[in-house]
Amino acid sequence: MRLDGFGLLVEDMATMIRFYRDVLGFEIKEAEDTSNVYLVKDGTLFLLYGRKDFEKMTSRRYEYLKGLNGHFEIALYVDTFEEVDVSFRHAVNNGATPVLEPTTEPWGQRTCYIGDTEGNLIEIGSWNKPFEEKDK
Repeated sequence: MRLDGFGLLVEDMATMIRFYRDVLGFEIKEAEDTSNVYLVKDGTLFLLYGRKDFEKMTSRRYEYLKGLNGHFEIALYVDTFEEVDVSFRHAVNNGATPVLEPTTEPWGQRTCYIGDTEGNLIEIGSWNKPFEEKDK
């Protein structure tokens, strides 16, 4: 098996599309009025599923947390420490919930956390070098 992408079950599709597209720079691949919306970020498929539509399709009901949730994080990388700070401010000024202000950790990474408009955690971090060199 190969990882093709990942998805979120969302309550407010329009708001989530605008957040991921306009604030975080994900590319939308289809019309916004569909029940399942495909976005792409750096070659990774990112799916947004309408909760009610998914429940209907699977004939099940699911529980959804309100507010910030700690079930997983989406990790985004920027090349410089300065970009961590700029990205954090941009996201918060455009509807993200601040969770952890930009901080340089003892292991050398600068990181911050925000919550999207439905409370999913997003990390924005950097090792202060280009993405292609970060794991060297």
